[in-house]
Parts: sequence; C-alpha cells; structure tokens
Amino acid sequence: MAEVKPGGAAAAEVSEAAENEVIDMCEDQFALLEKLQNEILLSERDFCENPQEQMVKLCSELEMVVSCYEAKRDKLRETKELEQKWLEEKREALMAACEHAKRLKMAKGKISELSVLQDTKAKIQKMKVYQESLMECLGDILEKHVPFPQNDSSTNKKKKNIAQESDEDLISLNEILELLMNQVLKTPHDPYVTIDNTFWPPYIEMLLRYGLAVRHQENNFKIRLETFC
Repeated sequence: MAEVKPGGAAAAEVSEAAENEVIDMCEDQFALLEKLQNEILLSERDFCENPQEQMVKLCSELEMVVSCYEAKRDKLRETKELEQKWLEEKREALMAACEHAKRLKMAKGKISELSVLQDTKAKIQKMKVYQESLMECLGDILEKHVPFPQNDSSTNKKKKNIAQESDEDLISLNEILELLMNQVLKTPHDPYVTIDNTFWPPYIEMLLRYGLAVRHQENNFKIRLETFC
C-alpha cells in the first residue's frame, strides 16, 4: 500500500484511487453490455422463433452482470472503509508524535534554563566565597599594618575618658573599605558613602592620598572608591 500523506492530500489520493477503480469497473460492464447487445442482435431471428427461451437466457445473463457489479461495489466499499480507517489511524499517530515532540522541546528548554540558572548561582556563590576570602586576607593585613586608632596623648583624665568613648565609636579601616565596596556593588550609579563621626580622619586622608578613594565634587563629606581600570 502506498504511503498516505497526512491531511487533505491523503484523502484526495484515496478518493482518486476509488474513482479509478469505479471507472475501470464501469468500462468492464460497458464492454459486457456491448457484447450482450451484439448477441441480442445476432439472436433476433431465434428470439422471434422462441421468445420465451431467449428471454430466460437474457434475464439470466443480466442477473449475472448485476451480481458481478454488486460484488465489485461491495468490495470497493470495503476497501474504501479500510483505507479511511488506516488514514485516521495515521493521522492520530502523527498528531500524537507532534504533541510528544512539542513536550520534549518544552522540557529541553526548561532543562536548559534550569542549567543556566544553576550555573549562574554556582558562579555567584563562588564569587561570594572568593570575596569573603579576600576580605579576610585584607582584614588580617590591615590589622597587622594599620592598627585600630588609639589616643594616649591626653594627660587629663576627663579628656582621656572622652577620647576613649570617641574611640569606641570609630570603625576600622577594614570596615571603611568594606562599606565603600558594598556601596559600589549595591548602587553603582551612586557609589558615594557619607563620612560621619565614626570615620577616623587619618584613615580618610590616607585613602585619598594614596588614590584609593576620591571625594565628591560637590560634597566633601562624601567619598567613593577610585575606579581601577
């Protein structure tokens, strides 16, 4: 059996095959009728002599023609039904295959998106770990080479107590750098940090002097990390 194409094309091929078979059958019947007509013409004389016998013979031949035609008609109808059933099964199989392919494509897309998301999360986590390691290393270096500010120059007990209270409010250089870096990461469009009484002035001057930080052009109480290219 030839491959049936999906959709209207397949139905058209089935109809065309059935039409061709009907045409062939009709041609055969016309040939048989023509043969009978010739026999009738040749037997007109005998028919006139014995009409009853000839009529019985003619009826018998016509019944044979009708029987043959009905048999071929039933066979053609059965073939058509089988073809339509087979075509419907193929159409359903094609639709199921298309749906399955669509589901696989969607699943593949979701897996790809999930893979990219997981990879991105892994990279972010790796960067966080690396940043924490750098901050720890920086803290160790600053603690060793840039100790926390102490004020021992005051001889007056009252002034000493005030200085100690002031020292308790100060933050370390490591904390200042961490604030500056976090500000750049959180708000790149506004990387400035406002200086308050917790920032020890010598730390600010050191950062500005060595090019690690810059002041705001319009506000001297704001600084940001220098852009390193």
